[in-house]
Amino acid sequence: MVKHVEPDRVLVKMPSLRAVKSFVAAAKYQNFTRAAEALCVTQAAISRQIRELEAHLGVELFTRSGRAVELTEAGNIFYDAAYLSFVNIAQAAERIRSTSVSKKQLTICCTPAFSALWLSRRLPTFFAVNPDINLNIVTTENFLHMEPGVHPDVFINKIAGPREGYHSIPLFHDLIYPVCTPNYLEKNKHINTLEGLQETVLLNLSPYGRAQIAEHLDWSVWFSFFDIEPNIRGHITTHFFNANDYNMLVQMMLNNQGVSLGWHHLIDPLVKEGKLVMPVSKSVEFKEKLHYLTYAENKANSEPFIRFKKWLLDHIQCESTAVKTTVSK
Repeated sequence: MVKHVEPDRVLVKMPSLRAVKSFVAAAKYQNFTRAAEALCVTQAAISRQIRELEAHLGVELFTRSGRAVELTEAGNIFYDAAYLSFVNIAQAAERIRSTSVSKKQLTICCTPAFSALWLSRRLPTFFAVNPDINLNIVTTENFLHMEPGVHPDVFINKIAGPREGYHSIPLFHDLIYPVCTPNYLEKNKHINTLEGLQETVLLNLSPYGRAQIAEHLDWSVWFSFFDIEPNIRGHITTHFFNANDYNMLVQMMLNNQGVSLGWHHLIDPLVKEGKLVMPVSKSVEFKEKLHYLTYAENKANSEPFIRFKKWLLDHIQCESTAVKTTVSK
């Protein structure tokens, strides 16, 4: 029996990709001749493809004035969608091509803060001894819903349970304390006590949009460990600033704009360099709140992963918060 497939309505209604490609080039350069040169075709071919596209859509996409062309309102709408689609296709094709190149590949997924404040500082040492390995870093705050087509080999984050097809190694726990610049402390000497901290600008990491697989800690929670209710409304000369981007808070601190909570594994290098200081000696330690190296089981014996794992654990053992069973692995 012959099986018949119903026409795909989306694909059937799609205009010719060749015509769309010609349109995108013409819209980008606002000139048919330059578009033809960019695509290595004739100007007549570009003009013909665009006429066919306009006929398919039933609208004019360009207003023509001599050799120059400008997008119509409909043309602008179509260009925005078409160009973005071609960019996505090109990026997907590049990801596929990269799997066949001679260099070994490893995709690492972590938070933007870990990428910027921990990884970026140390990666030069990895590349120095592993020039034949390319790392692809993917950052996100939502590890439960990865972008389609993205399948990390390694996650570095907090997890509440095992991820199917992956194995986890505990790395380090959380140690959290207030930090600011030496200059800010000098100008606000009263913040050397917990009570004084309430009278200054508190830069707070909010939970919104940060779909972590772990509970959130902010100034209110941190102060509660010392039986203090923070003044989140602030005084006339101070304010309580919220942001869900930790990198932004760190930059604001470095710009002398307030005090933020510091996660030890992220800001310790800045403290050692003297760029940040602890205005008070109080800290909150969560030895049960662990960060993990979570890797795909089918990568366990791959050379790129083995080398990355060794490099990572060698650096982790230098952390004062490292899990002791990890540093011996």
